[in-house]
Amino acid sequence: MTQQYLSVEEFNQLLQKWNGKKIKISKHELKDYDNTLMELNSISYSKDTRRIDGYQSMHSLKLNGPGETQNAENEFEPLPASFYEIPLEDSTLYQYNESQFSLITDRGTYTIEIATDTY
Repeated sequence: MTQQYLSVEEFNQLLQKWNGKKIKISKHELKDYDNTLMELNSISYSKDTRRIDGYQSMHSLKLNGPGETQNAENEFEPLPASFYEIPLEDSTLYQYNESQFSLITDRGTYTIEIATDTY
């Protein structure tokens, strides 16, 4: 499989095709690694111009739908909200390799793929 870089518009267009599917989101930030399973109902973007600190991103991707996240005991518990938010930066890299997306930011890497029964 070949890895290709996408514009945010190309990324959005391809990810929209996954609406209605169960997806797995893996987040790796510093020493923090999380897995989330969710039913992707819709995709939206938000802009926060009222940022107080430099840690909060101005833009974010919201993956909307019910889901569950894996806790420290490797058990799944419901998401605290009916969406999963990924902070986006101007420098975010969007990659796609025919079966999964990778979003690479200054803070970490997020991988989005179709969930299988083995997760």
